[in-house]
Amino acid sequence: MSHQFTEEYASEQDRNDSLSSFRDQFIFPVTEGRPALYFTGNSLGLQPVKAKEYMLKEFEDWARYGVEGHTQARMPWLPYHEFFSKSLAAIVGARQTEVVAMNGLTTNLHLLMVSFFRPRGKRTKIICEAKAFPSDQYALRSQLRFHGLDPDEHLIEIQPDPETELIDEAKIYNAIEANRDELALLMMGGVNYYTGQYFDIPGITKAVQDAGAIAGWDLAHAAGNVLLQLHDWNVDFAAWCGYKYLNSGPGGVSGVFIHERHHGQKDIPRFEGWWGHDKSSRFTMPDRFEPIPTAEAWQLSNAPVFAMTPLLASLELFEQVGMPALREKGDRLTAYLEFVIHEVSRNTGAGLRILTPKDVSKRGCQLSLVVPKGGKKVFEQISAKGVIADWREPDVIRMAPVPLYNSFRDIYDFGRILEEALSA
Repeated sequence: MSHQFTEEYASEQDRNDSLSSFRDQFIFPVTEGRPALYFTGNSLGLQPVKAKEYMLKEFEDWARYGVEGHTQARMPWLPYHEFFSKSLAAIVGARQTEVVAMNGLTTNLHLLMVSFFRPRGKRTKIICEAKAFPSDQYALRSQLRFHGLDPDEHLIEIQPDPETELIDEAKIYNAIEANRDELALLMMGGVNYYTGQYFDIPGITKAVQDAGAIAGWDLAHAAGNVLLQLHDWNVDFAAWCGYKYLNSGPGGVSGVFIHERHHGQKDIPRFEGWWGHDKSSRFTMPDRFEPIPTAEAWQLSNAPVFAMTPLLASLELFEQVGMPALREKGDRLTAYLEFVIHEVSRNTGAGLRILTPKDVSKRGCQLSLVVPKGGKKVFEQISAKGVIADWREPDVIRMAPVPLYNSFRDIYDFGRILEEALSA
């Protein structure tokens, strides 16, 4: 059945959607007395309904037990980070021993690069994508300076095509080959934050490792959005934030993946803290570090329980649905949004353009919409009508129809509001 830009069509798709009930498990902001049309799950996911309940339980247990809550709370705080391993492993395609929830994203990237960016001899260079999320570029350049290297010389940034603003992956492979004797690390975003382009993680990882270097990935816009198989793809390390598609709340705890072949190495360079020390002797307070033989060895401090609790409420929903079903619905939602944007552009003559690849294997939920004329004013107008999207200079509106809580009717209503704004 071909798409239709009608209320009836959108409502019918929602009636036939087996995941539609999960929408009720999230709280939508309200604008002008009605739920907002929320399309910024790629920036901050919605609050799960159960997040407040779970937080209140932790406050109650803190009041009831004090320090004894570390062992007696309903969700004991001592092993609290372990409650996330099963769900996170399923989301990123890993073994439970290869993932751990801890810290914030850029903090984790720095900690991982302590272990996996070890420039020596001629191998000093890092490959990343140009126009990566700025924090990644700050982290990479500062790591190079930390090792006494000039970022302008040792950081190789793969430039996008000036017209499409996408990166031709052939450029990445060519750069790996051209620098194969000098390459130490590739560290890229799995999904580019600006364009929504999803890169060939397994292919690029293999090319990097064949060149004798390490492959690491920032999955901030990929985890919970696209299908990942980090263990099978042999990725060396990865990190992601929890507050986008994983709905952990503002500044929520990050997650890391470290392939099991890097576990159990006592001499690997690593910043060490007591929560990465062997659990059986942690509380005998030895003065020598004995790493846990899993990704947990990269932990520094005990779990920030209150910061982690909302994530539990969201991950329960991911476990119920599963990533394949989410991705299947996400593809249908995104395709409908793409269709509606083209219809609105045709109806208004606005010349709208979508940066994000049309090939569904090269994107997740996000579409980056270019509004060539008066884009900022259009964005302000649709925002005033209850659309919560994301503006990026100079002319891009980023939108993510998230399958856990967005509907086809959301997309139809957005299309009508956009059409009205462009016509005005």
